[in-house]
Amino acid sequence: MSLIVQKFGGSSVRNAERIRHVASIIEKTYKAGNDVIVVLSAQGDTTDDLIAKAQEINPRASRREMDMLISTGEQISISLCAMELERRDLRCVSLAGWQAGVQTSSVYSDARIKRIDSERIQSELDQHRIVLVAGFQGLDRAGNITTLGRGGSDTSAVALAATFHAELCQIFTDVDGVYTTDPRIVPNARKISEITYDEMLELASQGAQVLHNRSVELAKKFHVNLEVVSSLEDKPGTTVKEVTKVEKTNIAGVAKDTSIARIALVGLQHNPGVAFQVFDLLSKSNINVDVILQSIGREDTKDITFTVHKKDVEQSVELLEEHKQALKFDHIATDERIGKVSIVGMGLMSNCGVAAKMFEALYDAGINIQMINTSEIRVSVLLDESEVDRAVRAIHGKFFDET
Repeated sequence: MSLIVQKFGGSSVRNAERIRHVASIIEKTYKAGNDVIVVLSAQGDTTDDLIAKAQEINPRASRREMDMLISTGEQISISLCAMELERRDLRCVSLAGWQAGVQTSSVYSDARIKRIDSERIQSELDQHRIVLVAGFQGLDRAGNITTLGRGGSDTSAVALAATFHAELCQIFTDVDGVYTTDPRIVPNARKISEITYDEMLELASQGAQVLHNRSVELAKKFHVNLEVVSSLEDKPGTTVKEVTKVEKTNIAGVAKDTSIARIALVGLQHNPGVAFQVFDLLSKSNINVDVILQSIGREDTKDITFTVHKKDVEQSVELLEEHKQALKFDHIATDERIGKVSIVGMGLMSNCGVAAKMFEALYDAGINIQMINTSEIRVSVLLDESEVDRAVRAIHGKFFDET
């Protein structure tokens, strides 16, 4: 008997018809003789609807109360799905994150799973029950409900698979695998049969919405067999693994991210330790920084430009302004009308001409680059937000239509 973890996204459970279809997939897996842990996201746009309700009451609501509110979406999904499984005479139980023993850090809206107490779930599995767990949530050491950030149900599923040494962790979505880019932008995007953990992590971190980036981190760390498959069609998906069969000479995919904003600290004193002061300040407030560029300014000053998530712009500016005297900068400039486009591929930087080919595609399309950032397996560019989709099409065409 094997243990299989199955995670279904919000679109897969958005209405009664979809829930019945999901239940049929779970039933088939269970009746094949497997133990099954199911992780569900909130139905359709439920989380967005809950956030909108909060905005009506208090646009500056605390993150603790927001977590208390939006965690209810997943609980609705698991209870409804459990009801459908009961209707089919299948033994099952639904558990909220705290009932399932998911223990997290205390960073509201972006908590990390610290450990999972396996006792309750194991007890249910020993009775051969299907266990449905609310994704995206847990409990901190003070007993507060926390959430893992948008897409966090993927991380819940992989963490459970790692804890219980599952044979397979399946992420069911409304697409049939990982594509070379978003098929809604590029209709001829290609499905990838297998991709390395590192490539998938970079794609997820750079904006690809198929998997939550922290779920890929966990899968790599604990060697979880991970598969992205369609909840709508019974066909092969994409396997995420340590090493793929063939050494690729091309890129794995193109990702975009329009959730970022650029912040520039202009006229910083050109003294040792200034960059540390700036980013240590942001780090202590749990503000994640991505692309960073430092340039020499005028009269022995320098400018530091970096990107954060749009939701963190206001807090970042307030924090930096509060410490303006200590940091000694002239002023802050922000821009929320930017986007990032990235290419990802193993050994990308060791293949001559790959970055140049990307820049050529943007040049041919008449798209201006604002900033460039690279790693061993990634090249990212910042562009005007209005140019992002066009840039994705141009870059994808350059690498995939010409092969």
